Amino acid sequence: MSQLARLFAGELPQLVMFDLDGTLLDSVPDLAAAVDSMLAQLGRPPADIEQVRQWVGNGALVLVQRALAGKFDYSSISAAEAEPALQIFLQAYAQQSSRSHLYPGVLDTLTALKSKDIKLAIITNKPEQFLPDLWRSHGLTGLFDWVVGGDTLAKQKPDPMGLLWVMQQAGVTAEQSLFVGDSKNDIQAAKAAQVRCVALSYGYNHGQPIELEQPDLVIDNLNQLLQ
Repeated sequence: MSQLARLFAGELPQLVMFDLDGTLLDSVPDLAAAVDSMLAQLGRPPADIEQVRQWVGNGALVLVQRALAGKFDYSSISAAEAEPALQIFLQAYAQQSSRSHLYPGVLDTLTALKSKDIKLAIITNKPEQFLPDLWRSHGLTGLFDWVVGGDTLAKQKPDPMGLLWVMQQAGVTAEQSLFVGDSKNDIQAAKAAQVRCVALSYGYNHGQPIELEQPDLVIDNLNQLLQ
C-alpha cells in the first residue's frame, strides 16, 4: 500500500492540492536574481542567495519588505514604503526564468496522480501573472485543474481560503482532499481547512524543521507518496 493510500485508510484522495515554490519548484535562484536586480537599482548591496531562501514563502510583497529591511523581520518597512520597490522586483522577476527547476520526482508523480483520475490544484502565494510561463517552461501545462495565485483571491496562505475555494469548485469534502507543501504557511492553511497535509523536508520553511509543524506525513521526495 502506498504512503498516499495509508493516509486515506486504503483509498486514494479525490483531490490533491500543492504549494509551488519549495514544494514542486526550486525558484530561489530566480527570485534571488530579481531581488539583487531590485536592490542594485535602488543603490543597495546585493542579498545572499541563502538569505533569500529564508525570506521566501509569504508572497512577493513580504519578500521585498524583507529585502529592504535586510532581515527576516520586516516590521520596519511598511507596505506603502515597499510598493515602488515591489514594482521594480516584479519587472525584474518577469525576466528571470532560466535558473528555476523542478525537484526530483515531481513530474512523474503529478503525471501518475493524474492517470489515477485524481484532481490536481496549485495554491501558491506567488502572483498569478507569473504562473503560465512557469507551466510552459517546466512541462506542467494541462496538469492542474485549478490554479490559485497569491493575488487570485482576497486572502492567501496561511489563510485557508484558497483550499476551501478549490474544494468547493471540485465538489469534494475535506476528508477526500490532501494538501502538499513545504512550509509553516502550508501546514497552517491545511489544518485550518481540516485537510490532511504532507510536507516536503527540503523546502522553504525559514530555516526551521517542518516536523515542528506536525503535518500528517513528512517525505524527502515527492515520488515517495506513491511508493
